[in-house]
Amino acid sequence: MVPVDVFKERVARAAEGDAWVIDGNYAGRGARDLVWPRADTVIWLDPPLSVIFARLFARALRRSRTREELWPGTGNRETLGHQFFSGDSLFLWALKTHRRRRRELPQILARPEHAHLTVHRFRRSEEADAWLDRQPATAGR
Repeated sequence: MVPVDVFKERVARAAEGDAWVIDGNYAGRGARDLVWPRADTVIWLDPPLSVIFARLFARALRRSRTREELWPGTGNRETLGHQFFSGDSLFLWALKTHRRRRRELPQILARPEHAHLTVHRFRRSEEADAWLDRQPATAGR
């Protein structure tokens, strides 16, 4: 983790161009205010908690079994103990934040300063896939 000011500077630089995609999980570190004014579209992937848990479980098992390094060169690897019995568990994080995000994000998106955004909320992978298939092909995609 870099200091918040360094993080915000990097995000601002990444969003300077004419076209970019930024993962929304950065919003928690204050990037939303940097990115959304320049964005035209928000894609909200909003699967049910059961789907999130199933995917986390499969990923945790795979990464623990293969000893996959999370970020190359860091030596950082998931363990089952960390995923299931740690205060930093992604399962615990998902459980704590899922309902709050579903409640707060529509309120945030309804603010006047976000009226320029086109919002696509997908609860199922098939919905997101179908939308993506309808988008024109662009260079680099």
